[in-house]
Amino acid sequence: MSQLKRSVLLVSLDIFLINLALLASFYLRLEERPGELAQYRPTYLAAAAAATLIIPLVYRFFGLYRHIWRYASIGELWAIVVASAVGVGAVAAVLFCVSFAAGAIPAAGAFRRLPHIVTVLFWLSVMLLTGGARFVQRVRQLRGRAGGGGSPVPAKKILIIGAGDAGLVALRELKNGVYRYGSPVGFIDDAPEKKGLMLQGVPVLGARRDIPALVRDYEVDEIIIAIPSASGQELGEIADICKKTPAALKILPGVYDILSGKLTVSAIREVEVEDLLGRAPVDLNVAEVAGYLNGGTILVTGAGGSIGSELCRQILRFGPRRVILGGHGENSIFAIQQELGGAPVTAEIFDIRDEQKVRRVFAQYSPTVVFHAAAHKHVPLMEHNPEEAMLSNVLGTRNLAQAGHESGARAFIMISTDKAVHPASVMGASKRIGEMIIQDMNTRSETKFAAVRFGNVLGSRGSVIPTFKRQIRLGGPVTVTHPEMTRYFMTIPEACQLVIQAGAMAAGGEIFVLDMGQPVRIVDLAEALIRLSGFEPGSDIPIVFTGVRPG
Repeated sequence: MSQLKRSVLLVSLDIFLINLALLASFYLRLEERPGELAQYRPTYLAAAAAATLIIPLVYRFFGLYRHIWRYASIGELWAIVVASAVGVGAVAAVLFCVSFAAGAIPAAGAFRRLPHIVTVLFWLSVMLLTGGARFVQRVRQLRGRAGGGGSPVPAKKILIIGAGDAGLVALRELKNGVYRYGSPVGFIDDAPEKKGLMLQGVPVLGARRDIPALVRDYEVDEIIIAIPSASGQELGEIADICKKTPAALKILPGVYDILSGKLTVSAIREVEVEDLLGRAPVDLNVAEVAGYLNGGTILVTGAGGSIGSELCRQILRFGPRRVILGGHGENSIFAIQQELGGAPVTAEIFDIRDEQKVRRVFAQYSPTVVFHAAAHKHVPLMEHNPEEAMLSNVLGTRNLAQAGHESGARAFIMISTDKAVHPASVMGASKRIGEMIIQDMNTRSETKFAAVRFGNVLGSRGSVIPTFKRQIRLGGPVTVTHPEMTRYFMTIPEACQLVIQAGAMAAGGEIFVLDMGQPVRIVDLAEALIRLSGFEPGSDIPIVFTGVRPG
């Protein structure tokens, strides 16, 4: 149906309902005094004419003909209340002026003012009839969803942890049909003053310690965690309790995820181990400092890797003239080039150890900023292939740094590792030498050279999480090198934000490090991931300690 046809139908329906409301209001006021009906006839006709003209205009001013009413909520209800009050008030004001003028004209003395009780009844009737006509679509939609559309699949019984703003979001999503066959049975909240209260008709049943009993008593099929402010430790405690029940466990994404566009509000998802790392994500205010990327030519080496590819995605948000995707593996470079589609990107396949090709690339594009993410990073492999670590991480870095200096790049940011601190491995030592190369180059160049040290990056290729997930899928065992082995963790977006911010902050010669909170025991991470996969560590999936690896 076209918007014009829809508006005409709504206005016609409103005019009918408005006149019906006015007639009902006069009838309710004068039903016990039928003799006065004739006396109020001029008043009624004037009121009908004024209401037919004024109230639809007021409704149009308040936008009531532009709403999609099957998604109506409290905001639309309030708009109807206010618009009806304004419209009826305007009609009453017009009739008051007419009655005042009639009083000054003897021939019009038969015109009587609009009774106050009729005005009130008229407002209530208009609000009820016009609002009811609109909300009937919403009610029918909710009833249809509650009934599951006639499907024989039984409704899931869902328990929501967190009777706050996020819990209300989860409740609305459930009512809006995100889980077509799911319905909330209650909330869990540790605040004692909330127990027994109702949130949009759904009760707060108890605290987190009551979860196992409530799951059993209410036959709960699914639990949704809706506490975006919860720490990793708190989420871990809740997950431990929930995993003792047969109910599936999911989590509502945080507000940051929604606003950044990565997720929609309806993306209630499985609990990930990243939720249990014990600290909130670091949100560097990149937008305020990334102006140096605007209009520039940016070269990213290792652009096909997990860090390099995310770096390219984030750089493109800041309006560079061109991004050069540099890499040695053609398949990964092809994949990120295809993903970025129509963005201003150019792919260059080259090995950073090839000094002549590196010089040609820099001479051709004259990059203004270089992000050097290409490297060999696997510690045990580099212990067995030390010459490869030196060729890529040392010689390759020297080639790029020299080319960046000669081409006049404004900034050169090298991605390093926390393993370069007092290195105990070939990989760490090679990265530390790379840092020393760019620090030395900074003393001899107008280009600002700096390095950024990462911890373990969750989700990157070769990181511990994908390894653990693969081992769990195969039924175990999950292998951990040592019971007391710890690591600092960061996410890929955090890592890339740090790199971009370092490029803005660098005065030359610095080594930047992200504050990654407290280190995490690898065995604790393994146990958490096993539980989140629906198994019990030790009994279902064994954990085997293999000994500290070379390096």
